[in-house]
Amino acid sequence: MSKNSKNFLTGKFIKRYKRFFVDVQLDSKKIVTAHCPNTGSMMGLLEKDNLVYLTEADDPNRKLKFTLEAIQSNGAMVGVNTHRANRIVEEAISKGKILELGKIVSFKREVKYGQNSRIDFLVQTKKEEIYVEVKNVTLSRDKSIAEFPDAITERGLKHLIELSTLPAKSVRAVMLFLVQRDDCAKFKIAADIDTKYADTFKKVKKMGVEPLCYDCSFGRNGISVNKKIKILN
Repeated sequence: MSKNSKNFLTGKFIKRYKRFFVDVQLDSKKIVTAHCPNTGSMMGLLEKDNLVYLTEADDPNRKLKFTLEAIQSNGAMVGVNTHRANRIVEEAISKGKILELGKIVSFKREVKYGQNSRIDFLVQTKKEEIYVEVKNVTLSRDKSIAEFPDAITERGLKHLIELSTLPAKSVRAVMLFLVQRDDCAKFKIAADIDTKYADTFKKVKKMGVEPLCYDCSFGRNGISVNKKIKILN
């Protein structure tokens, strides 16, 4: 499990509001307001009484003590903390679980590149540099198929375009979709939600950007990368 994860507290989802707030009834019946670290639509996940998983902060000065980490929806576990996605991937990189990256010598986080952007990970092997951008995936509208994005994403589009400028001799560019769900065997771009992103995704693949997709496993103590899943488009 992710070293950055803490034991989860459980409760029932009540409502989300002002984008960054959710009300949850803990198992103790106490109602708390938790931080929602996800700016997306969270389509299909916000049903009243869904089982949710929270972490509790140790910082006494923090305004909101609890953070929403995962939601159980239609029997599936779904990780919704987009900030945790990079830490989950970092652990997988450090353990060599993403085989397509090869034998890693070292890696760095948040390295500047392109037009005022930062790549999530710059991985160094003996033969090449690999720029890895991570996207958190929570949407699934068809059984066993994960989708991205769940809303129009200008930021995601920018990342695709900037990644496309990188592929060269000894330089790879990888778009890694992390499916924080345990019920999906396949992945696709949600073209009906963001046509521009879908069209650009096809173009940058031809320019050398390598798409990868991995799902996650869930435990009481956290979330970790599980296995590679097939990309349909």
